[in-house]
Amino acid sequence: MENTLTLSLKQGLAEAATPLVEVGAQVKRGEVLASPSSKGVFLHASLGGRVKKVTPTALTLESEATEDTGFVPLPKTGDLVEQARLAGLVGMGGAGFPTWVKLASNLEGGTLIANAVECEPLLKHNTHQLENDPDQVRRGLLLAIQATKAKRGVIAVKKKNRAALAALAGVIREKDPLEVFTLPDLYPVGEERALVREILGILLPPDQLPLAAGAVVMNVETLASLAAAWEDGKPVISKNLTMAGKLGGNPIQVFTAVPIGTSFQTLLDKAGGPKAPNGGLLAGGPFTGSYASEESTVSKTLGGICVTQDPLRENRPLGLLVCACSASEERLRQLAASMGARVTGVRRCQQAVESRGGLKCENPGNCPGQAAKILELRREGAEALLIGNCSDCTNTVMCVAPGLKMAVHHVTDNSLRAAGKPLVRRLPALRQA
Repeated sequence: MENTLTLSLKQGLAEAATPLVEVGAQVKRGEVLASPSSKGVFLHASLGGRVKKVTPTALTLESEATEDTGFVPLPKTGDLVEQARLAGLVGMGGAGFPTWVKLASNLEGGTLIANAVECEPLLKHNTHQLENDPDQVRRGLLLAIQATKAKRGVIAVKKKNRAALAALAGVIREKDPLEVFTLPDLYPVGEERALVREILGILLPPDQLPLAAGAVVMNVETLASLAAAWEDGKPVISKNLTMAGKLGGNPIQVFTAVPIGTSFQTLLDKAGGPKAPNGGLLAGGPFTGSYASEESTVSKTLGGICVTQDPLRENRPLGLLVCACSASEERLRQLAASMGARVTGVRRCQQAVESRGGLKCENPGNCPGQAAKILELRREGAEALLIGNCSDCTNTVMCVAPGLKMAVHHVTDNSLRAAGKPLVRRLPALRQA
């Protein structure tokens, strides 16, 4: 049975690449399929096979394989920045910024932060990476330090992930300019400005990048892929990710080396299939994921797939509270519609500001009270709330809303319930290691 892969020409924040192959062409795993513009990244065949379709947005391959170990290696350039560019490497834990641009930064005297916080609930693949091959992350981090001329590297991990911390302790050498920094199990401690604040003690304005504080942040899977590109000439042709939620198998599963372009349906089948009924799929984590379908496919930035359950029905008038660190107003409205609720008003979190084309939090995860916003929604007729707030904001909501006899729903509820995990509500429960 043939395996069909659909690879998007646009990966992360990079501009869409231009196809170099035509329909009917036979390609090998690792062969270049599309070439980037100056702000794009290369796209490679994630499996060997035949080009079935070429559109302005994607390439479709048909392969007789479901996995393979061989690949066409990248040319050895002797230049790490160029090697990352040829590998088509983007940030594999966030928006997908081209990695070669970060590596070209001058961090002399600064800090390279390896992000293994994985602050979205349910996601486990970064922790899995550290537990199973911490030295590959270490080698990638040392390469990035060398390229950027950074003074040191800091690996950020939640303190609850004891096995990952033990694995790191076993590979870091005394001469390495590396240290490990632990963080509590709160959302969004893995946001890059939150990491800079916690590690360097610098709170950046919403419109500034970590470079303004003498730092660059890279996801640990990105660093592992950087090591593979440099040492083995391996392009980015696969992705690690977490499958979670209402599944026929275990409610949280990690898949490694998934070929880019694999359909969600293929992974759902491997995970035991979705249980019926369910509330549909999210691409990403419970906070920031977006609605998806079985035909959606794996990209270089995909962190997880959540099979949600149907949300609770809400017949009372509903107010929406939008957080800059979480789901968009659009997703909250979609969820409200699936709850059968009538939206009476919308407010933004007190620290949410417009920046760089979207909402940013002025101080991620350290938020003032939301009482005024809740009272405004109550005056507009809301008898229940649907929120997307971070751990700290949610705690403040829960200090006010119950006293007003307002029910509280969180955007993560139908993902966490589906996986049998505690809901995001009061902060003390989330501080447990």
